[in-house]
Amino acid sequence: MKKIIIGLLIFGLTIQVNSQTVELQEAVISINYKYIDAVDSNNVPENVKKLEEAVLNYKNVEQSELYDDEQDTYSVSFYIPEGKIVAAYDANGKIVRTIEKYNNIRLPQVVLQAVSKRFPNWGIVEDVYYIKYQMEKDSLKQVYKIKLENEDEIITIKTNEKGAFI
Repeated sequence: MKKIIIGLLIFGLTIQVNSQTVELQEAVISINYKYIDAVDSNNVPENVKKLEEAVLNYKNVEQSELYDDEQDTYSVSFYIPEGKIVAAYDANGKIVRTIEKYNNIRLPQVVLQAVSKRFPNWGIVEDVYYIKYQMEKDSLKQVYKIKLENEDEIITIKTNEKGAFI
């Protein structure tokens, strides 16, 4: 009996010693979860991330002057020097579609490797990054339009986000 009481006493003390408080990260609940899932913000340059966050955080949908009665959408434009996004929101503030264009951003490693493999002696002069998102079709289309130069020759090529030529 004495052993049982001592065992319970030790067990009771060890439970209190090991207790701790764990703080969880802040959870983000968004009606635009499909857009968040579609755009992979881990592999995009910081400028693109900032503009996409502005689109996600836009709250004044009902005050937009660009209301379309036929489709019940609001179009809002977001600009930075490197690019722009035109986003269409529904009456509840959900992103219906976006068209994004960015000039001279850092290309993903996969795209750079594909271009250098296919065009080894060419240099990149400029690039344009296009993104089209549509919620209804749950689709995201990404295209890189790249201008290459080799001495006096200039060509323009297109690739997708995986480096496949279009």
